[in-house]
Amino acid sequence: MAEVSDVLMSVLSTIRVPRPGDRVHKDECALSFSSPESEGGLYVCMNSFLGFGSQYVDRHHTRSGQRAYLHISRTRKAPKEDDENSGSGDPPKKKPTRLAIGIEGGFNVEQEQYEEEVKVVLFPDRQEVTSDDLATMPDVVRERVSLAMAGLMSADSVSHALQVQQWDGEVRAESRHAVELKQLNNGTKIPPSGWRCEVCDLQENLWMNLSDGRVFCGRRYFDGSGGNNHALLHFQQTGHPLAVKLGTITPDGADVYSYDEDDMVLDPKLPEHLSHFGIDMMTMEKTEHTMTELEIAVNQRVGEWEVIQESGATLRPLSGPGLTGMKNLGNSCYLNSVMQVLFTVPDFQSKYVSNIDKIFNEAPSDPTQDFKTQVAKLGYGLLSGEYSKPAPDPGEGSEPSSEPRGDQVGIAARMFKALVGRGHPEFSTNRQQDAQEFLLHFINMVERNCRSGVNPSEAFRFLVEERIVCQQSQKAKYTQRVDYILQLPVPMDQATNTEELQEAERRREEADSSGAPPPAPVRACIPFTACMAALSEPETLTDFWSSAAQAKTTATKTTRFASFPDHMVIQVKKFTFGQDWVPKKLDVSIDVPDTLDLTALRGTGQQPGEELLPEVAPPPLMTPDVEVKAPVLDDSTVSQLCEMGFPLEACRKAVYYTGNTGIDAAMNWVMGHMDDPDFSAPLVLPGTSSAPGTTPTESISEEHLATIVSMGFSRDQATRALRATSNVLERAVDWIFSHLDDLESMEVSEGGRSAAESEGYREPPPGPKVRDGPGKYELFAFISHMGTSTMCGHYVCHIKKDQQWVIFNDQKVCASEKPPKDLGYLYFYRRVTE
Repeated sequence: MAEVSDVLMSVLSTIRVPRPGDRVHKDECALSFSSPESEGGLYVCMNSFLGFGSQYVDRHHTRSGQRAYLHISRTRKAPKEDDENSGSGDPPKKKPTRLAIGIEGGFNVEQEQYEEEVKVVLFPDRQEVTSDDLATMPDVVRERVSLAMAGLMSADSVSHALQVQQWDGEVRAESRHAVELKQLNNGTKIPPSGWRCEVCDLQENLWMNLSDGRVFCGRRYFDGSGGNNHALLHFQQTGHPLAVKLGTITPDGADVYSYDEDDMVLDPKLPEHLSHFGIDMMTMEKTEHTMTELEIAVNQRVGEWEVIQESGATLRPLSGPGLTGMKNLGNSCYLNSVMQVLFTVPDFQSKYVSNIDKIFNEAPSDPTQDFKTQVAKLGYGLLSGEYSKPAPDPGEGSEPSSEPRGDQVGIAARMFKALVGRGHPEFSTNRQQDAQEFLLHFINMVERNCRSGVNPSEAFRFLVEERIVCQQSQKAKYTQRVDYILQLPVPMDQATNTEELQEAERRREEADSSGAPPPAPVRACIPFTACMAALSEPETLTDFWSSAAQAKTTATKTTRFASFPDHMVIQVKKFTFGQDWVPKKLDVSIDVPDTLDLTALRGTGQQPGEELLPEVAPPPLMTPDVEVKAPVLDDSTVSQLCEMGFPLEACRKAVYYTGNTGIDAAMNWVMGHMDDPDFSAPLVLPGTSSAPGTTPTESISEEHLATIVSMGFSRDQATRALRATSNVLERAVDWIFSHLDDLESMEVSEGGRSAAESEGYREPPPGPKVRDGPGKYELFAFISHMGTSTMCGHYVCHIKKDQQWVIFNDQKVCASEKPPKDLGYLYFYRRVTE
């Protein structure tokens, strides 16, 4: 022991005690998915606080020279007998009754208990030092090492900070308005049933204001359901703060909402307040879902969509290389589904998994913050089969399950999720996200990190040719743009079961008027050929400014492929806007084919004898005083568009290019240009070099510059993005990701001039590299979404492996019996070679 004490004394200066702000990785290896529960445990460097599994700790010791590691190992305890356990190995079937996580009555989370063993290990000889051993060592050694051990064990790990351990969504505070609430003596008496909104006659989701007894409908939800906001509007007009949800009143209480406090609240005088309007709490019965029940229902929907998840069938669990599940980290199913599919693509396998040793050897000192390292780690985890093992039976000690569960230990991609989401306003949160948006976000990160090497995202990159023909002059304009996803329109008017849909709508209206339960919904059946026809048909542009005619006229726009990628991603445009511009999801079934031939959609370019439109910009809108350079825009129209959630600059351009002709024309312009690469870029007027308020001499925030530079961009690129977005960081980040192609060709000389202004400039930068080949494809994967919005619900993916469809539902990996190809959201095709 004296020899070990001497070794500890020699490395004492390298042993640190964690301080606030230090990143402690004590739950996950930086280069694999090993954890303290894995075989061999986890070694945490007592200097850098990086964690390593047994297979990588020697590598870190050799490269860094660090010798002292805290070794943490955990062994799972046998669970206590649970009366509610089914005995089949499945979790208890008891439904949640509270909107909570990790507490009695709430949603169940893993609460496994472990025996933990902690000791210091000294490398390279792996000498072990326990707490008991430290007691026999010199004071200076004992105190320093004990402090470091205690500090590491008490510090919050990075992954812990990203997780929700326990949450109660039902803890409600007493409203500050309740005790002294003033109620009007207006003679209003509320009947025990038969309520309607005073404005729109809605008969559900009704709220009675506790100050004046007036009844109005509740808020409109994101998907267009719910009410029409009349209760909220009443509060805004009167200031009466409290309302009770009719139909939730029972002798035990009711749902009370405070508009002033913007939260569900407690009203200790609720019986008195209800009695004022003739309502006796003791005789009331519940007829509506409480807000808690509605939110629980949303969170339980994962188990309700049986078709997509194939819940009605006994699915055969699969395991092995390429069949590894991923743990859901809290609404991370969108990320899980996308990454499972991407690592089926050979380009991503060869880039990150085949070269994993080289990537790890070249990794920086902190590999947790290196994009290439973390992507390689994830890819190897999914493809190697090392983590494709059945999950421990939660009913250990009971009879084995008669049916396979399909759950795996799987991998928890916490480091990866934190890294790819860093700095992003949505992907850095635990909220549900759009899988298509995440796919594009990840491709952008791959593009940025592969500028000087093999770029696997080229497998999806293709060129789109847009041909616009002025109907007055018959002259044409050709443009090309890069894209990665083909967006497929859904023509609802082409449904093959129109009569069935009309009958279902009639029954729904009858149920609404009679108060009867709504009938089962009917899904629209849309032929895939109709979707392709809608994609290929010319689009009419009614407000096209013709440079040939020097006036607004009508034009037709045709979109075709200028190249065909190796892998084609098709997004079914299920998420759209209703007539009231409220976002909604189309409930459709589309007979998506296993094979696809897009050859007929290849663009042909300029035709012989075809004249091109002159390259002349449209005239700016001017005030009578021609000295004024700024356009005169209708602020009210701009504001209305912004309130719908569109970027400010896009709204300004919509009003500008439609000549201030009103909200309808501007909205049509927005919907027709949402896919433009410069959709949210600032409005630049002819004859000017920048948008209003972004002059070259404008001061740029150094803090904002540093933030963008830390994301991998150059200082000049960050400056350009900030100048283009009026120095607003969030908008600059969005702008820079939507202009990657422009930025890649942007070279700035030491003198600050662009490449085009430099003396050495010879020719324009080359265009984006694209692959091309035959336009024939076969389906190999699809991602499905369940729910009313991309912001809620659940994602799963189906992938074809060795001619067998496999369903990846987070940690569950099973052979698919009936892959629901007609209900997908994103479809992935690969080129068929002749």
